[in-house]
Amino acid sequence: MIYLKTDEEIELLRKANLLVSGTLAEIAKIVRPGITTLEMDALAEQYIRDNGAVPTFKGFPNPNGPAFPASICTSVNDVVVHGIPDSVPLKEGDIVSVDCGTYIDGFCGDSCYTFCVGEVAPEVKTLLEVTKRSLYLAIEQSNAGNRLGDIGFAVQSYCERNGYGVVREFVGHGIGHEMHEDPQVPNYGSRGTGKQLKNGLCIAIEPMITMGSNKLRMLPDRWGVVTSDGKPAAHFEHTIAIHNGKADIMSSFEEIEKIERQQN
Repeated sequence: MIYLKTDEEIELLRKANLLVSGTLAEIAKIVRPGITTLEMDALAEQYIRDNGAVPTFKGFPNPNGPAFPASICTSVNDVVVHGIPDSVPLKEGDIVSVDCGTYIDGFCGDSCYTFCVGEVAPEVKTLLEVTKRSLYLAIEQSNAGNRLGDIGFAVQSYCERNGYGVVREFVGHGIGHEMHEDPQVPNYGSRGTGKQLKNGLCIAIEPMITMGSNKLRMLPDRWGVVTSDGKPAAHFEHTIAIHNGKADIMSSFEEIEKIERQQN
């Protein structure tokens, strides 16, 4: 069942999502060769709790294995999604997708950003640029009266035209009191198909795009999922509300991108 939000609820969702964005910006400050994803996780959890929220990922149940043990997902290089933070130092040229969720005042926030670790190969940088651009193309289609297929088509057509694979098994989702609500928001589809977008609909749009094949395999920890060909993947996510007929982006990359510009 799709639950449309009121203006007041949208503002509470915005608060939760801006906290996620602030957490990712804190992580942006420390991303460099030699840092571990466990250090990122400790920083994220402290920041979230210091701001009166709880990390929604920590303890998240898994029907196929143990609950998620950390506050953020850190997916390095060929890990597409749900990577568990560990003590392996990141290396120059790595990429790491950091997915973060918060819960505060009864509502959830959810956003993801893929970071470069030092200087990355030009072809990897292009993968990140195309993936991020596809997210904004999808958001441009998120107007009242359009359909979920318009969102998926925007991502799929742009990324495949650039020679990349579009992950099918993992999709975006509705968001509100729960982190995952109806409807599912695929990154592929046909124009004019699927449920109609209405004012008050709040969704997380999250393209997961691969440099090679879109075929995946699961890691033994029953959480992390990697590309079957070992090629890198990128993941960017915004939470939006359909508000006054148009997409209202409730998370933000602005501070992250400012930090990245300063570091370069």
